[in-house]
Amino acid sequence: MISYTPLVRIHLGPLAVSPHGIMAALGFLAGAALLRRAARARGIDEATINVLVARAAVGGIVGARFFYVLNHPSEFASPLEWLRVWEGGLTLLGGITGAVLAGLPLVHRRGLRLLQVLDAAVPGLALGIAIGRIGDLAIADHLGKPTSFALGYRCPPVAVVGESVGSPCPPGAVVHLAALYDLMGALLVFGLLAWVGRRPRWEGHLTLTFTIAYGLVRLVEDVFRTDKRLLLGLDASQLTAAVAVAVAIPLFLLLRRRARAPSVT
Repeated sequence: MISYTPLVRIHLGPLAVSPHGIMAALGFLAGAALLRRAARARGIDEATINVLVARAAVGGIVGARFFYVLNHPSEFASPLEWLRVWEGGLTLLGGITGAVLAGLPLVHRRGLRLLQVLDAAVPGLALGIAIGRIGDLAIADHLGKPTSFALGYRCPPVAVVGESVGSPCPPGAVVHLAALYDLMGALLVFGLLAWVGRRPRWEGHLTLTFTIAYGLVRLVEDVFRTDKRLLLGLDASQLTAAVAVAVAIPLFLLLRRRARAPSVT
């Protein structure tokens, strides 16, 4: 089994920073770097890219927090606690949704096409997810159900309190390391997008490939989590992923058929 002591805080004199936050920021920066290169190749000017990245950063944080509060209302005693983002409580899929919504007005105003921008963004998004999950592993967050799987995480042998672990972890128990599964899944999706993107295809191909592939990753991965089941035995992330996949598959087939149809002159 995998066994290590979580590192939830790095103390720098009077300051304490979280590896979780550091890796999330590095993941965003890495994804933004790939976005810049891909967007320039698609004819999007530098000024527009800069504004899009800034909007995505703000919208991502707001969306990640909003959807977490929406799914965990009992964890907050008052609406003021909703704003305490530094105490933790964010959702990845909510962050992606928030980032896209924040960029939509600018995309429309600059006369860009949404799929054009998203095709440039999704490879970096997949890489950013993988990098961000390293922070989850550092603090032992997103721990799942008990398991005897070789990649399971063995909780510290003594009871820990406060900031010593990212998720509840019964001393000595072995549980699924869901963050590791998501890291590996995101890397596979990134590799798929890199391979698919080697030659020009129809617009929206990368976006829908990401949506389907990562949606399936989350549908499978969350089986091993302990999140509250809302409907049909699925948690909030699985329901979101299921809807996304269900919409993306027929749209993928439709756009592919249109791209292959002979042009009429």
